[in-house]
Amino acid sequence: MLALPRGRKGWPGFLGRLALGLMLLPVILTLFYSVVPPISTLMVGRWAQLLWVDRQWRSLDEISPALVQAVITSEDARFCEHGGVDWTALRKQMELLGDGEAPRGASTLTMQTAKNLFLWNGRSYLRKGLELPLAVMLDALLTKRRIMEIYLNVAEWGEGIFGAEAAAQAWFGKPAKDLTRTEAARLATALPNPHERNPAKPSAGHRKLSATNVARVRQAGPIFSCVLGS
Repeated sequence: MLALPRGRKGWPGFLGRLALGLMLLPVILTLFYSVVPPISTLMVGRWAQLLWVDRQWRSLDEISPALVQAVITSEDARFCEHGGVDWTALRKQMELLGDGEAPRGASTLTMQTAKNLFLWNGRSYLRKGLELPLAVMLDALLTKRRIMEIYLNVAEWGEGIFGAEAAAQAWFGKPAKDLTRTEAARLATALPNPHERNPAKPSAGHRKLSATNVARVRQAGPIFSCVLGS
């Protein structure tokens, strides 16, 4: 624990040690999370407000491969190729912003995992800027398979519903390992708006998105190899 300095001369050193500690904390937590099931900042926030949270950790072997495929296809088709940040997609979005158009986002699954573990919800350039080094750090310290396992256990799928197992039970009344391809697609396409999209009773638009996801998974090729093997 850092002791507060007693005089003015001690403050620069104290602030330096504090800054170093804050920079090292995500690294230490990531190494811890490589073997221990993590929780998200959103889950912590709900607990702090005495709100209900349902999260049942499951290993990747206990989650349907169909959900892995659907999520990668929907959220980050280059997950197995990039180093945490898809710089090509990010550059294109920056060009759109420079042209005065609204960027559509280039957040990878690794960046979303970094946000869920260390940051906060809400749109801001500060948060997006922090996501980038954290995502690169996660990709350097964890395997792709572990990143996907963590993501699928901390992603929000409704009010107080976190992770694939809680989502499968809440929306389909079954374990995550038994999800069908259609159910997996509905969960994956609900991720951008989990409070508005009901995977069990999808709207016409949501149903169309999930059908497109199923078709894309079938045509995707080896984009899942870093998680599911060849």
